[in-house]
Amino acid sequence: MIIAGFGFSKQATPASFQSALLRAGGLEISKIATLEDKARHMALRLFSDVKAIPITPVALADAGTMTCITMSERSLKEYGLGSVAEACALATAGAGAQLIGPRAVSADGYATCALARVTP
Repeated sequence: MIIAGFGFSKQATPASFQSALLRAGGLEISKIATLEDKARHMALRLFSDVKAIPITPVALADAGTMTCITMSERSLKEYGLGSVAEACALATAGAGAQLIGPRAVSADGYATCALARVTP
C-alpha cells in the first residue's frame, strides 16, 4: 500500500496535487495524508473526491516524530518539519514505513507530494 503525503499553500488547486503526485512517481495510492489544519482545504477535498481516495488528517505532534529526507526552510519555520509531505506520508503509513523518495514539487510550486510504502 502506498500513502501520498501532501504539503501545500492556500493557492493550491486540484491540478497542483495531481502535478505533485505525478512528479513523485505517479504510483497508485491508497490514502492521502496531510496535517490536520490542512485536511479541510477545498482543493485537496476535490482532488480526493475525484480520485475516490480518503484523506487522513495527521496531528502535528505525530508528524514531528518522523525523519524527513528533505529540509525545507519554509516547512521548518512554519511547522518544525523538514517536509510536511514526507512527515505526513510516513506518519500515516505506520511503523517501519519507508519513503519511496524525497518530496516532489508541483509544476506551479503550490503543492508537494511524498510517497511512503507501508511495510507488511
